[in-house]
Amino acid sequence: MNCHSLLLIDDNPHDIELTLAALGDEPDQDVKVVTSGREALDYLASHPEKTPDLILLDLNMPHMNGLEVLDALRAQEQTRDVPVVVLTTSSEESDRRQSYEHGASDYVVKALDLSQFYEAMDRVKAFWRALRPRTVRTF
Repeated sequence: MNCHSLLLIDDNPHDIELTLAALGDEPDQDVKVVTSGREALDYLASHPEKTPDLILLDLNMPHMNGLEVLDALRAQEQTRDVPVVVLTTSSEESDRRQSYEHGASDYVVKALDLSQFYEAMDRVKAFWRALRPRTVRTF
């Protein structure tokens, strides 16, 4: 079975629900949700065969923020080249710049308005679809 996998790292249940709804339900996608940076790193370490094709990462999380998670992902051979899209409520230019400096592949601001949120997620879905020809794995 060909499967395109995504790891969503977000601590906000409402944002998780909205993100999953916006991603939609496609038969060849596998989405794993974790609610902290530590949980994400533990999951990846214990499931090396399930390295995702794309990671969506919230920037503002307690205990281990998105930049710390990015540093850890980029330091590991397993995840060094996995595209990471920072998906955050912050529109601060300094957060955007720092995210790219720490290895983010893209930076998408979560809109507070539902229609704008779905538009932002369309950008993420386009990014994900663009990966498919190169990174489809068999599980």
